[in-house]
Parts: sequence; C-alpha cells; structure tokens
Amino acid sequence: MKQTWLIVGLVILAAAFLEAQGRRGAGPAASGAAIVEHIMVHGKALEGNLEGDSPDRDVTVYFPPSYRTDQNRRYPVVYLLHGFGARDDMFTGKLGNLTESADRLASAAGFSAPIIVMPNAFTLHGGSVYSNSVTTGDWESFIAQDLVAYVDSHYRTINARISRGLAGHGMGGYGALRIGMKRPDVFSSLYIMSAAFLETTDSARPEVLAAAEAIKTRGQAEEAARAISGQQAESDPSLALALGAAWSPNAGSAPLFLDLPVKDGKLRPEIALRWNANFVLAMLESQGSNLNKLYALAIDIGTKDRMLAPNRKLHEAMTRLKIVHSYEEYDGDPTNRLGDRIERYFLPFFSKNLAAPANPTSPAVKD
Repeated sequence: MKQTWLIVGLVILAAAFLEAQGRRGAGPAASGAAIVEHIMVHGKALEGNLEGDSPDRDVTVYFPPSYRTDQNRRYPVVYLLHGFGARDDMFTGKLGNLTESADRLASAAGFSAPIIVMPNAFTLHGGSVYSNSVTTGDWESFIAQDLVAYVDSHYRTINARISRGLAGHGMGGYGALRIGMKRPDVFSSLYIMSAAFLETTDSARPEVLAAAEAIKTRGQAEEAARAISGQQAESDPSLALALGAAWSPNAGSAPLFLDLPVKDGKLRPEIALRWNANFVLAMLESQGSNLNKLYALAIDIGTKDRMLAPNRKLHEAMTRLKIVHSYEEYDGDPTNRLGDRIERYFLPFFSKNLAAPANPTSPAVKD
C-alpha cells in the first residue's frame, strides 16, 4: 500500500559519496602556498553518546596563504560539512580540490580569503546527519558551539556571526540548513549544495529497510558501514540506520539504540512521525523565519541530481514563505561539477558575504 511505504521510501534520499579518511599529522602540512592542518577537537556535546563514537573528532582546517605571513590579520571562517559516507577530507581530495581553488583565488583582487573548517562526522552507520540524538550525540551543538569555540580560541578568526559561514554537501547540505535555521545567532551566511533529506518520498524500497532491520549487532553495523557504496548509498542499509540513530533514538534498544519506521514489514506510525518531523520541508514552517535573519543564503543543485525535485520544492517553499535566497540549477550530477562549483560559486559567495577587514564590499563587522 502506498501509504504503508511512504516512510519506507525515506531511504531514497541522495547521499554524498564515500571518501577515504586522510592521514592525520601532528602539525600543519604545506599544500602549495596554503596550510592544511589536521587537528582533533573534543566535542563536549558528543560525550556519552550511546553509539560509542568518539567525542574527539578529526577536523581538517584550511588556512589561506597570508595566514602565516600576516600575523596581525584576522579572518572570517567557513564551516563546511561533508556528505553521508564521507569524512573531513571530502573537499580537499580529488573530488573537491578546495585547497587548490582557494589558493588560486586568494591572490585575486578583491577576494577575501577565509579559514575553512571541515569536521569529520562519520559515525557507526556512516554519518551523524548533524542532528541531536542521545544515540549519536548532539551534533547541532558540536558544530555551532564546541567547534566554533575551539576555532575562535585557537586561531586568528573574526569572532562575530557576520564573519562566520556554514555550508555543506548532501547530508552536509541538510546539516547546514538544519543548524543554520536554528542558529542564526552563530552563522550569518549559508551555502547549500545538493541537499538531501528535504522531504519524504513515495518511492517504496521495502528491501532496504528489511536489510537494515536484519542488522542486529554492532559488528554487523560496522561491516555495513564499510560497504557504503558512494553515490549509490541510498541503497545501503547503513543510511536507514543512520537516520534511525539520528531521528528515532531508543536508549532501551541495545545494541544499536534506534528504531526504524517499519518492523517485520509493517509501518510503525509513531516512528514515521518522528522521521517526518526532521525533514527540512517539515521544519521550514516553524523554523524558516530564522533564515531571514541571515545575511545571505544560496542553494545549488545539479539537473542530473536525484534530489533535484525536492530541492525545487525547497526553493518554492522558501519563495512562498518569503525567505530571501538565491537558487541555481546547473548541468551536472552531485559530484562531477563539485570542484568547479567550489571555485566559481562557493568561495566567491563567502568572499562577498562574510565581513572581513580586507573586503570593502562585505558587510561591516558589528556583531
């Protein structure tokens, strides 16, 4: 029955690709003219999570070339969230080439180079979904509080919301929207790429939920996460388990501490309702007004992206609610144009909209 499988089809959500985790070094490593540093940040908000994931998170930080030569200069910061199955090196690997793009633009006239912070949100099931859950921990607070506080206390940042941006791809696009609409006091500008988890879908995939329900032990869950298949991750049972851990945690359901919206092939309406409440389009009515507190908001999506239709609905809903934003569709899939989008649109967006002393076109630093 279509209604029965409405929530089952949640797993037909575009997930970002799997990238291998980069090596961790004790200090900064030169990359061209810039610096890329691999650090570890303790997440107080992640302590005691039932999933057993470490609250100490790997973080990749990009510094523009002038950071080491201009010791008196402070910088705006962009927090960039990776997709499902990926890690903090997603944007600095061959698919993103963020470091090379940022280096090229850093010397351009009028370009305001930011520090870019990329945390690792890979968890037991392949991704935290950047939500607040007793099972996975409070990822909303980790990003908006713990990580921001660490970066502002350790580096030469401009400690003001008007100089702080948030962005993401796939699951990270969802996370940037979810956190950004709740914390406009922390972030002033959002750039959303190929956002997933925007709405439910009526495409029934009961076999995926059945595969997820068959995973009973942590060992089985770890094995499933290792097998996440990149752009086809919507077919992986780990995605359903990740959503369950984030949106329907259950402290009494060891060892995975989560509920799925089906059991023995039958819909569980009470769990379905909990999942429904966490989709962006469901949150937009109550939280969307906060998005108008932002200085700038941009959304882009490829015309060959499976999430094109939900992103169009997001654009239509924001237009109806009079949420000021820009929306662009480009010819591409979720990953084949990522490097180009980062260099030509993502980085210039934050150069223009984050306040920085070296950028006369940006808003003044007032908060």
